[in-house]
Amino acid sequence: MTARFISFEGTEGVGKTTLLNALAEHLRAQGMDVLTTREPGGSVFAERLRALLLDPTTHLADDSELLLMFAARADHLAQTILPALAAGSWVLCDRFVDSSVAYQGFGRKHGDANTLAKIHSLTEQFVSRLPDCTIWLDLPVAQGMARAKRRADLDTAMLDRFEQQQLAFFERVYQGFAYCQTHAPKRIQRIDATGDTEAVLARIIAALP
Repeated sequence: MTARFISFEGTEGVGKTTLLNALAEHLRAQGMDVLTTREPGGSVFAERLRALLLDPTTHLADDSELLLMFAARADHLAQTILPALAAGSWVLCDRFVDSSVAYQGFGRKHGDANTLAKIHSLTEQFVSRLPDCTIWLDLPVAQGMARAKRRADLDTAMLDRFEQQQLAFFERVYQGFAYCQTHAPKRIQRIDATGDTEAVLARIIAALP
C-alpha cells in the first residue's frame, strides 16, 4: 500500500488516540512505516504552543487562538509531516485542519461566515498538504463528553482548556465536523464510533483509500 496521510477528527472522548494507535499497529503488522503525531503539537515548537493553547489558565482572543493553531500547524507540517511522507512513511495525525473549522469556526464563532473565510484563507496560504483521508469518528456529543470526564476521574482541574467547555460548545463543534464532511465528502469518511475498539477499527480499515 502506498504511504498515506490520515487524520483523525471528532469531538472530545470519541476515542481518536486509541483508534489512531490501533490503526498504526495494524499497518505496522503489515510492514508499513508509520508515524503517529497530533495537533496542536507534533514538532518541538508546536508542542510549546500546545501547552499554551490547552492550559486552562490561558486567556486568548478568538483570533489569537486561531492564528496560534495555524502557526503550530505550519511548523508541524514543515518539521514532521512532510519529511515523513517524503521518506515513505504513513502519517496518522490526531486532529488537523478540520478541527480549526469545527472548534474555532463553529465552537467559538457559531459558524460565522467571516471566520470560516479566515480559516479557508489560512489553509490556502499555510497548509500545503491536506490529508489523503480524514476519519471523522462520529459519536453522540454527550456520550463523548462523559468518556472525557471519566478519563479525568471527574476532576475538572485535569480537563484541558477545550474539554472544560460546556455541552453547547461541543454541539456546535459537532456541527462543524458535519459541515466539513458535507464540503469534502470524498476525503472525510464518517465512521460510526459506537462499539468496542475492534469494531470501530474494522470500519476505519474498510474506509481507507
